[in-house]
Formats: sequence, C-alpha cells, structure tokens
Amino acid sequence: DEAMRALENGLHVMLFSDNVPLEKEIALKKFAQRRGLLVMGPDCGTAIINGVPLAFANVVNRGNIGIVAAAGTGLQEVSCIISNAGAGISQAIGTGGRDVKREVGGIMFLEGLKALAKDEQTRVILLVSKPPHKDVLRRIEKLAKTIRKPIVTSFVGAYTQEDRPSTLEEAALIAVALSQRKPRDEVASRLVARDKEILRTAKREAGKRKRNQKYVRGLFSGGTFCAEAQVLFKTLLTGVYSNAPVGNTKQLRDSLVSQKHSVIDLGEDEFTVGRPHPMIDYSLRNRRILVEAADPETAVILLDVVLGYGAHPDPAAELSGVVRQASRKVSAVCSVTGTNQDPQNQGRVEAALRKAGAIVMPSNAAACNLAGQIIQHLKKK
Repeated sequence: DEAMRALENGLHVMLFSDNVPLEKEIALKKFAQRRGLLVMGPDCGTAIINGVPLAFANVVNRGNIGIVAAAGTGLQEVSCIISNAGAGISQAIGTGGRDVKREVGGIMFLEGLKALAKDEQTRVILLVSKPPHKDVLRRIEKLAKTIRKPIVTSFVGAYTQEDRPSTLEEAALIAVALSQRKPRDEVASRLVARDKEILRTAKREAGKRKRNQKYVRGLFSGGTFCAEAQVLFKTLLTGVYSNAPVGNTKQLRDSLVSQKHSVIDLGEDEFTVGRPHPMIDYSLRNRRILVEAADPETAVILLDVVLGYGAHPDPAAELSGVVRQASRKVSAVCSVTGTNQDPQNQGRVEAALRKAGAIVMPSNAAACNLAGQIIQHLKKK
C-alpha cells in the first residue's frame, strides 16, 4: 500500500520487503510502467542510485557503467569487481528476483534497460540475473538490439545468444574493458593465466587431503553465488545437490543434511524466517561449517563473504575462529565481495581470513573453480 501511495505521488520505489504477493508485484509494476516510474523490488536487496548505495550495497567508484540486476549479491559482485578494476558505476538498478520470471514478464528489467539507454552518464550497460524465463530473455534480447550502447550480459545459468554462460567476474571485467576502450580479448587471456595458477593451487591442496575426502560443501549467504557455483560445477563435478537447485542440480532431501557435493543457499526463506539474513548473522553458517568439517568425506568448504552497508560490521571476527578449526581438516576456500572503501575494508577481511587458514580468491567464480579443481585432483589419487 505504501509503495502504491508513493507511485501515485510520482515517486520511484525501492521495495526491500519480501513475501509480497505476486499479483501485488505485477499490479505495482504495471502501474509504475504507465507513469514512467521504477519499482525496484519487492525483495530488492541492492541498488546504487546517483552514487547512493541502498540496502545491501558497497562503496564503489562513480563511473560510466550502468547495471540492471535481478540478483542482489550478483549486483554487489559485479559492481565491486568493476570498482576494484579502476572503473565505476553510473547507476545500479535492482529489480527483485521475481521480475524476470514469466508471471512478471521482466517489466522493470526492461524499464531499467531503457532508463540506462537514455542516461547520459552511462556508456556501457551490464545486465545481471539468474536465468530469466525464456520469453523474458527474448524480450530483453529484442530490446537490447535497439540500443546503441555496448551491452554485456551475465544471466547465470542461462544460455544467451553467445551460446555459453558467462561468470559474473568475466562479465564485469568485459564491461570494464569496454568502458576504458580496451580490447575485450584481454579479459579472456588474463583469466586463462589465472586458471593456470588455480590448477597449481588445487594440486597442492589435494595433496593435503586424505583419500576418503571427496566432496565440496558450499555454504552461501548470496543466492546468486549459490546459483553460479552450480553452473560452474556442471563441468567439474557429478552428484551436486542444493536446497535451491539450478539446471541439473538435484534437490536436497533435507537442507540441514548434505548429500555428496552440496551447495546451500542460507539466504533462502527456510533459513531466514525469524532470524536475520546470513550476511548479518553468521551463527547458523558457523555451526554448519563445523558440522561439514567434521564429516570425514568433506574435502572442501566453499564460502562467500559479502561486505558493504547492511552486512555484518566485522565478518573476519565472526569467521576466523571456525575457519581456523575447519582448515585443520579441510580446504577452506572463499571469496570476499567488497571494496577497501567499505566499512569492513576488503583488504583487512581477506588478510584475517588468510591468517585463519582460508584460501581467499578474487571472485566467487575463481573460488568455485578452485574448489572443483581440488576435487578433480583428488580423483586421481
């Protein structure tokens, strides 16, 4: 009701709340569309408008890359990678994850794309989402063809016209290259060189593990990261289970009990009813880390750590103790999404986690790749 009242008064809306009925979301977005207004949400966790971070967002450089995202932690990941690479953000428009589902039809994703096409500060557009419904994907691609600005897409787990999924990191770095008028091919060569280093690290870590250690246990606070892990594991692992399955991943029978390779989205409603989001409250994940580390078949524990406004003010203090305990038995692999300008300071958090025994990678994609490669090397033992 408050969102509709704001729209009636000519205001754009960011709606953080979840559990809003789908029909209400559709009604709000159709009303806004007729008025030329944006409704970011429901369940929109992140946006950066005119340089102001809203909700779970990071302190990033201003610049000429505009983002439309139906994935909150996906938006955080790409905006931080862009900023840390020396480029910056003009606008980052969140839509809420349901926007790209068939029922909503991508109403605000398309409106956000149109807004960035007109925005004078935006030179390059980056689109981020978990897999849109195929009809919505067609609408997005049709509109994108009419826009003269370069557009980079990272629809995690969906096949775009390039016929291959891209990682969030790769998409962000390509957007940076385009914004700086550099060849996008440089990105691929940099990532290939990095992959060689990952293979060396994986071989070293596999050498520390016992023969019966064979599974990855991913414990994510970000749903987009959980989805990206599943996509990347598709070519590396067999027998992957999740409480939020994507693609060929199987549904866990019980979200509290891992099966084989398991990737858990701890931000799903089943875990957040009556307790804060896992980016704020680490207690549930910390307990789960120790449970997984005690399993003699666990080889790798894979984590995301998300910084910024709204997130836990000192994640290093929360995680260091359990990571230190876990890393005596398993390989603890993580990525830290953030910048050194964030209240928590990315560099300080990364240093503390390394000191506790974690292997800290520069992106979620790199962390997932390392986790998968460790398992590949263990198979050869």
